[in-house]
Amino acid sequence: MNKPLVLILCTGNSCRSQMAEGILRHTANDCIEVASAGSNPAGFVHPKAIAVMKEIGIDISTHTSKSFKEFLNKPVHTVITVCGHADQACPTFPGQVNRYHWPFDDPGNAIGSEEFVLSEFRRVRNEISRLFSAFAAGLHIFAPKSH
Repeated sequence: MNKPLVLILCTGNSCRSQMAEGILRHTANDCIEVASAGSNPAGFVHPKAIAVMKEIGIDISTHTSKSFKEFLNKPVHTVITVCGHADQACPTFPGQVNRYHWPFDDPGNAIGSEEFVLSEFRRVRNEISRLFSAFAAGLHIFAPKSH
């Protein structure tokens, strides 16, 4: 049986959606397939996103920034947009059952000292973690029990 695909969309697919993908993959315990993509992919995963995720024990260093177009012919069960632009640009995917819009500030736009910018990445990571961990906890209610 194929696991339902949850696709997390953002504009650049370099910060928020990458962190959300890592957190959801980590907390969902393999009951879903998780991917992220962008409406205008940056082509890289932001080094500060990788660094702050490593702080909580999640490695996203092998993630790649990709276009949502790669998923247009795949059965996507749930789409979650994490920024306003991606929500507006989001197409309907085959098999899509659910769509959520949970916007977060873009830490990649933070300006200031290195300490301040890192604190913004951590703040957004923590906000994403709270919401996506709660989402994953809800999935476990419906996951088949293994014996």
